Amino acid sequence: MTYHKSDFHYDLPDERIARYPLPERSAARMLVARVLDADTVELGDRQVRDLPDYLDPADLLVFNNTRVLPARLYGHKASGGKIEILIERLKSPHEASAYIRASKSPQAGSTLHVGNATLRVGDRDDALFTLYSDDTPWQELLAAHGEMPIPPYLERRAQDSDSERYQTVYAKHSGAVAAPTAGLHFDEALLAAIAARGVQRAEITLHVGAGTFQPVRHENLAEHIMHEEWLTVGEDVVDAVAACRARGGRVIAVGTTALRALESAAAGGSLAPYTGDTRLFITPGYRFRVVNALFTNFHLPESTLLMLVSAFAGYDNIRRAYQHAIAHDYRFYSYGDAMFLPKRLD
Repeated sequence: MTYHKSDFHYDLPDERIARYPLPERSAARMLVARVLDADTVELGDRQVRDLPDYLDPADLLVFNNTRVLPARLYGHKASGGKIEILIERLKSPHEASAYIRASKSPQAGSTLHVGNATLRVGDRDDALFTLYSDDTPWQELLAAHGEMPIPPYLERRAQDSDSERYQTVYAKHSGAVAAPTAGLHFDEALLAAIAARGVQRAEITLHVGAGTFQPVRHENLAEHIMHEEWLTVGEDVVDAVAACRARGGRVIAVGTTALRALESAAAGGSLAPYTGDTRLFITPGYRFRVVNALFTNFHLPESTLLMLVSAFAGYDNIRRAYQHAIAHDYRFYSYGDAMFLPKRLD
């Protein structure tokens, strides 16, 4: 079957958007799906802290250990006009790609001001500008003036609490400008409970870009150009997956970013170490090579992430799961509730 963008639309009441996190990370609800066959799913309502009950000691959980940069900056043009900058990627200590919101787009060669720093505008590629911070390294500038880049649909400015809660407890390598949100549910107590069950862990790094929030603009999915993200899957991860297979366990991706990293590293037919960029766009019909189960949040209508989970668990199964979640008052999106999904049965 050929799917189009409109096939992934659903109506979500505004009050179902979780604009703030719960006091405890693992207190969120978890919709557990048990796929009976290609067209039938059995659903159960649990909490994230119950996840160890659904894991086997032979399983392997794969986490994305990227760390979110305080990537949103506010400043002004030389003329005084206000600007908002969202860093997409740090290319070097003094060069970055960024989105710029202003009443009028800045021109190449013009200057912008953030705090006491002066930024130089370079070339533009579609919606992205090249920005140079010649005097102050970007990491230093972001640490001094940056805000956590919480998603636009939260419709609020970042608060001090977002510096902790829009970051996983196991974040290590800075570079993301959006959180791998499935991982936000894991606290030290839940990680300890998973370890006590004997479940193994592995970590990849995929620096989530702001493009994850960009809409799919074409009804024909084949015309969509997927945003680019940098990732690394190490030899240790490849070995951990092989050991999991040998003992009969499942490879479980914590979040769509971990899944996308693993599947990108297996693009040659089998999983291999990989460092570089990916534009992998997963839609129904994709053949998964690595991942057997997925822990994930609820995603925006018509988004590439909703298309990915529909490919993974089955289009009709995801439609039923989302209908169930809306009817049973689940909280949606980055600070919302979660799902535990096995791969669809073909």
